[in-house]
Amino acid sequence: MRLNGRRESSNISDRRGGGGPGLKIGGGITAVIIAAIIAWISGGNPLDVLTSNVGSIVGGGTQSEQTYTPTAEEEELARFSRQILAGTEDVWTKLFNEMGLEYEAPTLVLYNDAVQSACGNALASVGPFYCSADECLYIDLSFFRDMRKTLGADGDFAYAYVIAHEVGHHVQHLLGTLDKAHAAMNRTDKTEANNISVRIELQADFLAGVWAHHDNAMFNSLEPGDIEEALDASRKIGDDYLQKRAQGYSVPDSFTHGTSEQRSRWLRKGLSTGDIRQGDTFSLPYSSL
Repeated sequence: MRLNGRRESSNISDRRGGGGPGLKIGGGITAVIIAAIIAWISGGNPLDVLTSNVGSIVGGGTQSEQTYTPTAEEEELARFSRQILAGTEDVWTKLFNEMGLEYEAPTLVLYNDAVQSACGNALASVGPFYCSADECLYIDLSFFRDMRKTLGADGDFAYAYVIAHEVGHHVQHLLGTLDKAHAAMNRTDKTEANNISVRIELQADFLAGVWAHHDNAMFNSLEPGDIEEALDASRKIGDDYLQKRAQGYSVPDSFTHGTSEQRSRWLRKGLSTGDIRQGDTFSLPYSSL
């Protein structure tokens, strides 16, 4: 991506090293990376995956100020994340204005190991997530390293897609879509709730593509190979791909995020059209997603 000279967002809360209300865990954390990436794509409230055990894991932790020195690579990723967040602010402010609405930007929380959010406590192994209760995006930057080393999903635009996907959940929240979908999930059985979750995730992929379309139009940000990077990443975080990699087979009824084909197709649709009106994943029959 072409980011030279691009501004950096000031909507940042840096809690790395215990500099904020992040929760530090004694002894460190050994993350199961495939599970972490599966957890990341759980959408508006990925903390559900920790409901049964986060209390026991976090219970032994302590709030503390610790000396923390980020690596040069991590600092570069932090700067990159601030620039991408700024790009989402510019694009969504413009698009919301065109709809006669006002865009309220989210805050990006950088942390390492563990963090406290308004949605609950989370370990780094949950992956990047959005919490609508405090309108914050949370990310441990080591996730990008894990994407590269474990899945081979690499490249600056692949990383930008991760951030833009979470901002997509914020857009859903502002438009009322996310809260309605979560309410519907609470009123139905597990299978249908999973189906609704897939609709949420595919729309967030689409919105990430819409952002990239307009960011490129505004800043000429995309370089040759960028789109392929993001599409490759979207395929490698499909439910079917991850389940087959983790256990050798997939269970469609348990899908909560969409298949590799679905995720890459909706991301591509957002990229090619840039038209938010074409991203209604909730009206289509499930089999047509």
